[in-house]
Amino acid sequence: MKDWSLAFGLVWVSAVAIRLDVTMAGVIRKFFIASMFMWVAPVAILYGFNHNLLPGSTQLSPHYLTLVSGFLAVISVNVVIALYVYMAMKEPSDKHEPDPAFLAEAKASVSQSTNQADNSSQPGKKQQ
Repeated sequence: MKDWSLAFGLVWVSAVAIRLDVTMAGVIRKFFIASMFMWVAPVAILYGFNHNLLPGSTQLSPHYLTLVSGFLAVISVNVVIALYVYMAMKEPSDKHEPDPAFLAEAKASVSQSTNQADNSSQPGKKQQ
């Protein structure tokens, strides 16, 4: 019985780790896959139209064949980009706390620049 509970526990922990694990390697892998589809999809569409592999493409004039295949190739790239953005939006985002030292330095820099701007905007007094 201990073996089953240990195995179940390990499977559960690994499933949770995989689900919550958004590492740089995972992001790079998604980017690589999306990039490959952005190259393969339009080339496959153009190849299919130009070699009469798609039904109905033999009945089109060369002018319309070029227009339709180009239009569908562009649409396929936009669909891949939209799916990539959708996948990116679904990734969990943890709320990150900014570094307090950085915040203090940034606030001091902003207040210093606004004070200098206020001083330079005041008209200077002429001495006579």
